[in-house]
Amino acid sequence: MALKGLDIFKLSPKKNCKECGCPTCMAFSMKVAQGAMDISACPHFSPDALATLSEATAPPMKTIKVGTGENEFTLGGETVLERHEKTFVSKTRYAVALCNCMDEAAIDAKLAAIPKVDYERIGERMFVEMVYVNYSADGVSDYVELVKKAAALNRTLILGCTDVEVAKAALEVCKDSKPVLNGADASNYEAMSAIAVAAGAVLGVRGADINELYDTVAKLEGLGNKNLILDAGCKSIKDAFATAVQMRKAAVKDSDRTFGYPSIVNVAALAKGDIHMQAALASMFTIKYGSIIVMEEMTYAQALPLYGLRQNVFTDPQKPMKVEPGIYPINGADENSVCLTTVDFALTYFVVSGELERSGVPCNLIISDAGGLSVLTAWAAGKLSASSIAKYFGEADIEGKIKNRKLILPGKVAVLKGEVEAKLPGWDVIVGPNEAVQLVKFLKDMQ
Repeated sequence: MALKGLDIFKLSPKKNCKECGCPTCMAFSMKVAQGAMDISACPHFSPDALATLSEATAPPMKTIKVGTGENEFTLGGETVLERHEKTFVSKTRYAVALCNCMDEAAIDAKLAAIPKVDYERIGERMFVEMVYVNYSADGVSDYVELVKKAAALNRTLILGCTDVEVAKAALEVCKDSKPVLNGADASNYEAMSAIAVAAGAVLGVRGADINELYDTVAKLEGLGNKNLILDAGCKSIKDAFATAVQMRKAAVKDSDRTFGYPSIVNVAALAKGDIHMQAALASMFTIKYGSIIVMEEMTYAQALPLYGLRQNVFTDPQKPMKVEPGIYPINGADENSVCLTTVDFALTYFVVSGELERSGVPCNLIISDAGGLSVLTAWAAGKLSASSIAKYFGEADIEGKIKNRKLILPGKVAVLKGEVEAKLPGWDVIVGPNEAVQLVKFLKDMQ
């Protein structure tokens, strides 16, 4: 059971805050209990009390790190079931599956395709972060050599292998990159735990059903291994979904830390050969509750909606998504192309830029900082004004970069036309349409 503020206060050293500057008091204890402050902010707790309180006030789901360097990812640490309750902490990561049961040509084709999905959207790099390397006893390729090939991609690896000796050999060639060893079950958990701990790898745990999974995790914790990630299984879509949801509920709502670990969902195995179903399942498990989702392949057609969904789900709902201020050339625009301006609210940008692309007219879309608000909201808040537009034009040296002197304003802030003309002498300020969908006809008529 989670500690309350009074419980924390009883364990505090009761220092006088005014004399020593320490925040230890009832108010501090309440903030710790609510998760607003870290217990380590007080230097006067005894080591034993600090250890007890740190464990009791930790998130119901353990935070696990996998990979190294630029490929280090944080999984878990979640505190709520639904995004609107607070926010989700660690975004879902996507992996593409390989198997030593595949022939060399198929393996090489997959390895070549993985780096092709790599782009940036609203300041976030979107790419295949992980590679799942599955072991089959009937494989036609050498598993260790396949792991070496996959490691050359510079992605975080997940080794799907239940054979202890094979897993040990595979870890030897990739342990420095801190992979996940997804191979512990009721029959081999002791040996798998030993080699995972020796290699410093996160251990993936699986079970024939949710009860066996729970028992195996409890046994691993008894061995002192809490660097775990739980496999939701691939018996059926229904079972995998039920397992993923029940594990999260047990951890978050029931405070059962045996299930308080991130999860792996292998949709490549749940819908083998059906990439469309895999994309649909990946969307579902991004919301509920896959920490790592494994797919057979990742194309742009799958990535664009899937990563867009992830970005929305794992963005703080109280902080709007923004695009970076700047000049965005569209349809091959250059310094002589007409200019339009709008706010940095991501939804506005994508709607407007989409319509501009559809028009086929070369134009420069100039985005200034408006606090991530929509056009009318930014105008009402004073973040979109003649002064803010003129200030950004000066800071970004727009006149030095663009020769064209036509600037189209959003129609909903037509009231700014005169002020903008006064602030930007020499510019022909034009009031555009009220809605983005009207931009296509508007621009073509202008030509």
